[in-house]
Amino acid sequence: MSVITRQRVRYAETDQMGIVYYANYLVWFELGRVELLRSLGLAYRQMEKDHKLILPVIEANCRYRHPARYDDEILIETRPALVRESVLKFAYRILRAGHDGTEPKLLAEGETIHVVCDENLKRMPLPHQYTVALKQLMAS
Repeated sequence: MSVITRQRVRYAETDQMGIVYYANYLVWFELGRVELLRSLGLAYRQMEKDHKLILPVIEANCRYRHPARYDDEILIETRPALVRESVLKFAYRILRAGHDGTEPKLLAEGETIHVVCDENLKRMPLPHQYTVALKQLMAS
């Protein structure tokens, strides 16, 4: 199952051609990931504070299908794609919201891979409650 985050494209996210600058899709991936965890009652900030763990990105990719433009309403679909002891993979789809009965249009899709680490970048296991919640979301 995916978690959907709505966002409006801001002018500052566009380039001189009026198209969203490509790196902003990775920022939207992060927004979707943070909101996915929040929707499960598992804030990123709490994991850093309570468990002293971080989730650095070790791989990211994005396939661009159609441009997003200023003031488009976009949907960021985020879902966990892999949950292992200390490795997480999230999958994303960025869509332009449909209006007046039109279907949303796929703009981009991609994935990020993360390694669970302590503050010294030593690989650590994901806390149990995160593993359980993410696997339950994958199963639904």
